[in-house]
Amino acid sequence: MNFNFDNLSKTEAISILELENEKLPELLEIVYEIRKKHKGNLVSIQLLSNARSGNCTQNCAYCAQSNVSQAKIDKYSMVEYDKLLKNGKTVQEKELSRHCIGLSGIRFSDKEIDEFAARVKRLKEETQTDICCSIGFLTKEQALKLKAVGVNRINHNLNTSRKFYPNICTTHTYQDRIDNIKMLKSIGFEICSGGIVGLGEEKSDVVSMLFEIQALKPQSVPINFLIPIDGTPFEKVKTSHLTSEYCLKVLCLARLLNPEADIRCAGGREVYLKGKEKWMFYAVDSIFASGYLTTNGQSIEDTIKVITDAGFEYRIENESVN
Repeated sequence: MNFNFDNLSKTEAISILELENEKLPELLEIVYEIRKKHKGNLVSIQLLSNARSGNCTQNCAYCAQSNVSQAKIDKYSMVEYDKLLKNGKTVQEKELSRHCIGLSGIRFSDKEIDEFAARVKRLKEETQTDICCSIGFLTKEQALKLKAVGVNRINHNLNTSRKFYPNICTTHTYQDRIDNIKMLKSIGFEICSGGIVGLGEEKSDVVSMLFEIQALKPQSVPINFLIPIDGTPFEKVKTSHLTSEYCLKVLCLARLLNPEADIRCAGGREVYLKGKEKWMFYAVDSIFASGYLTTNGQSIEDTIKVITDAGFEYRIENESVN
């Protein structure tokens, strides 16, 4: 396979996505050696909870929580502290490494951040767990408040390419996302940043997104494969091109461009990679279990079985149950 895997060009990257399916096993073997070098044979299982659901002011066309969505989901402004504490205690008692908290919305008032920071401070005192947040755009002052109370990682996905972004959202810009991530990095946060494949983009858009992510040097790269949600503008988006082979090529490319990062196969894996999980783990070292904010996922027990049946070892890294 005639690629410069240590320094892929965008042309080579597109060629990987267009690779003949007959050559996929060879690509997987090459990628597996890179994955094994940096991650061994471990697979981290992460659970994601929605601490604030719905009522978002943004118009992201794929999202059930956006202001243009008619999807039938639970909506609440903030989960009760007792629920956060219960989740934190689960993390602590199972000796897990991180408690992940997602909040719908793009911007928060200083009062809202102060109230949330007070909860996190109390949570840290009572559970001593690492905390990651998915919390939209923060000002530097707001981010420092969260850092001061113990949040050490922020998730902020790019979702697609700079060129394609106006097709999925017009209420903020791609550069807004880049600037937010760079600010968070500058004050010491670890970064989790990935995207969604299957939004109607071209292969060149997938490549451009992955190169933008590579430039940010995140610690974690979650790759989602779109599951169209009834009630959203993208409910009828065609996803027939998301074959298991194509999805595997995307995951391989994510690993090749980010060899040391956690590559996470997130939303859609249960649909598009069912029965092909063994090959998925040749590229990825992290997956979610039990759901994705507003959509259901595979149970922890079934997820563990998928990993062990594929010949890999598992560890539960993030736990935050609803």
